[in-house]
Amino acid sequence: MAIDAKDIARTVRTADWELRYYEAGSGHPLVLLHGSGPGATGWSNFAGNIEALAEHFHVYAVDMPGWGESSAATVDQLDHVDAAIQFLDALGIEKAAFVGNSMGGQTSIRLATEHPGRITHLVTMGPPVGRIPTLFGAGDGPSEGLKVLIEAYRDPSPENMRRLVEIMVFDKARFATPELCEARSDAALARPEHLANYVEGLPKGAPLPKWVRPELLSRIEVPTLLIHGRDDRVVSYETSLFLLANIPDSRLVVLNRCGHWAMIEHPDEFNRLVTDFVANN
Repeated sequence: MAIDAKDIARTVRTADWELRYYEAGSGHPLVLLHGSGPGATGWSNFAGNIEALAEHFHVYAVDMPGWGESSAATVDQLDHVDAAIQFLDALGIEKAAFVGNSMGGQTSIRLATEHPGRITHLVTMGPPVGRIPTLFGAGDGPSEGLKVLIEAYRDPSPENMRRLVEIMVFDKARFATPELCEARSDAALARPEHLANYVEGLPKGAPLPKWVRPELLSRIEVPTLLIHGRDDRVVSYETSLFLLANIPDSRLVVLNRCGHWAMIEHPDEFNRLVTDFVANN
């Protein structure tokens, strides 16, 4: 029987936030951090991964402040890495493996440079890394995928959610279903304060007002697994080539026929890769 979100949903109060998270399994702590899209949550990003990973690890899929059922947050209030450390502290977790998609990957990378004692393994899927050409295109404008994501924040209609899901994945016929698009729209509209805070924070760098400093990547000592879709239209796979060249103990898996959501488009392969990597490194 598949895990139901209601059965594993938890809430914890940290120093500054009330955070919703989804918990399953036992063993080595494994923290899953979602991306930045409207309606994104720990569950929506990792529903197809939690049960399989929980067979080997103690899994925590967190709604970051400003997303899902966690506290609202303006860009001036939020430091994603600090929120992640507060989450560990509140649950008494000394150190954990971090697995992050997109925004969550950037947070995990930065955490590895600023709090090396709190992370055992680093896994990323399509993380942005600063204002480099693989994220911002000609004229330093946002990538094709980021433009669609921002428009979906401004108007999270089912139609804009369809455009968002289509640009996030390779196989849009399979994943951009009317049911998913309506569910994402409903989830986003359920927390209008999250939408407003994101849009108002764009001139100040939302959702990531603070980025990892590229010159610190060489200091990351933990084993690092980079997973990237060859067909990613939000953050080009060349970004992970840059990370591979700069993080000493790293390896890269590039998946063809895969967009920005490797864990959703190829869940079985993703689950096998993460399980083997964390268990054997």
